[in-house]
Amino acid sequence: MASGLTVRPALAADRAFIEELGTRTLGSSVATFRRAPEAMVRVSYERLLEIVFGQSHVGLIAERDGIPVGFLLMLDELPDEVTAMPQGFIAYTAVEPGARRAGVGRALLDAAEDAARKRALPYMGLMVTEENAAARALYEGAGYRTERRLLCKEL
Repeated sequence: MASGLTVRPALAADRAFIEELGTRTLGSSVATFRRAPEAMVRVSYERLLEIVFGQSHVGLIAERDGIPVGFLLMLDELPDEVTAMPQGFIAYTAVEPGARRAGVGRALLDAAEDAARKRALPYMGLMVTEENAAARALYEGAGYRTERRLLCKEL
C-alpha cells in the first residue's frame, strides 16, 4: 500500500464524510449527454445511501496519514440480478480529487475484495460510467471485465 495510506472499516462517525465527498464527486457518475439537474442527482445519491445503510454492507475509509481521502460502499447480500448468484456489489466509490492516481482507489478495491472473500462471495460487481476512463482503467487493471452494457439514447 502507498506510503501513509491505510484502509479501515467505516464508522458511524464517517457518514458525514461519505455524504459530503460523494456529493462532490457525483459528476463522474453521470454521462455528459444526460443533462440531469444536479439537485436530482443529489437526491438519487441520498436515496442510494439510505438503501446501502439500510441493509448489510461493507463501508471502507481510506486515510492518508490519518486524514480521510476516499471511501467505498459494498453491498454484501445483493445477488446478481440475472443469475441470482451471490456477489459483492460496489455501490459507490469516491476519492478526493487531490488524492487520485495515488493508489487510493486500488487500496479500497483490494480491501473490498478481501471483505467479499471473507464472506465467501464468489464474484464482485460494479457499474462505472463509460466516460470515466480513469475508473475503468483501475477496474480493468484489477481484472474486472465487462459483463453487460447499459445502452442509452437521448430522445
